[in-house]
Amino acid sequence: MKKSLALVLFALISMTAYSQVSWNAKAGLNLSNVTNAGDTGVKPGFQLGVGMEYQLSEMFFLQPSLMLSTKGYKVKNTEITSNRMYVELPVMAAVRFAVTEYGQNVVIKAGPYAAYGVGGKTKVGNTSWNSFEKNTGAKRFDFGLGCGVAYEINQFFVDLTGEVGLANTLGSSKNINFALGVGYKF
Repeated sequence: MKKSLALVLFALISMTAYSQVSWNAKAGLNLSNVTNAGDTGVKPGFQLGVGMEYQLSEMFFLQPSLMLSTKGYKVKNTEITSNRMYVELPVMAAVRFAVTEYGQNVVIKAGPYAAYGVGGKTKVGNTSWNSFEKNTGAKRFDFGLGCGVAYEINQFFVDLTGEVGLANTLGSSKNINFALGVGYKF
């Protein structure tokens, strides 16, 4: 067991040392809603997490991340809001285009994501409850597709990503999310 663990750690360190792998940290604003839920509006939230970038070729990359992301909705003209928190794993295929020779790039990316609800509150007036309680009908597991664009200036980047859920998370409703984030590559 110890030899296997040492071999895995050696392989990870070797991959990083070979410079095909880089890491990043990102934080930002989420604007989320749900489909098929009547007259709902956008609910602001946040996201933060870390990511890895694996270089497949000069231009193509694989970008998995581990994010803590809030999603939810607000029913218009009522006091009903839902704030759900997910641990999310997006895996994006990315293409990088150099804009200038001074470290400025545009990155276009797309791919699937999987998420698991770890908490949150639904509120009606002054009454609130856990969004994922058994009797609410809300499902913890979410998955879908995402796409986005990022602008990089050396190690810093600004990222705009959209996600469309494919799983019914509450009745026939699916999550929709747009995120604007900033990050740093190291």
